Amino acid sequence: MKEPIILIGGGDHCKSAIDVIEQENRYRIEGIVDIKEKNGQKVLGYPIIASDIDIPELAKEYSNFFITIGYVNTVCSRKNIYFKLKESGLILPTIISPLAYVSKHSTIGEGCIVFPFTIIDIEARIGNNCIINHATTIGHGAVIEDHCHVSANCVLGKCHISPETFIGGNCWINNGVNIVQKSIIGSASNVIRSIEETGIYAGNPAKRIR
Repeated sequence: MKEPIILIGGGDHCKSAIDVIEQENRYRIEGIVDIKEKNGQKVLGYPIIASDIDIPELAKEYSNFFITIGYVNTVCSRKNIYFKLKESGLILPTIISPLAYVSKHSTIGEGCIVFPFTIIDIEARIGNNCIINHATTIGHGAVIEDHCHVSANCVLGKCHISPETFIGGNCWINNGVNIVQKSIIGSASNVIRSIEETGIYAGNPAKRIR
């Protein structure tokens, strides 16, 4: 029997997450938390049943919660909700598409989502509350720390990605590269050297643009 789960965030990322949750077929989506004005609306057939202020009440009935807010300019919303849920003792499962390949010799933290056609190779380590999007390859020995978002079609070698970093689509991160906390890597960038100062980087090779 599938366990019930509550989703937090009813935007476009929620729709993509729903698709993976349905593929995985472990949880039954009971409803979605979003802003009060959206109560009663549906996302892919699932109702918005509450707003953020109602989470403590929902926590009395449900144990499994999953953050379905994407990276919108900053990771702060996802991170703040993650800590609020943890403080309430709630369970944040990791959702992995059955169409992804995840080595049994890798580790993935709680509250993550791994989208279809992704490869997570041996000894890769992914922290908590991360998004690993479609058709991305996380190479052997790569480390991705908490609250990171790796967009679609990226290739990461044996690198180290610090917390709260956003990596845009179609990026290459070379072996031996370290990326400092809260960095933003623009789409289609090729990162061949370590990034030691927080900022926005883009290009081939990637350079700081802001």
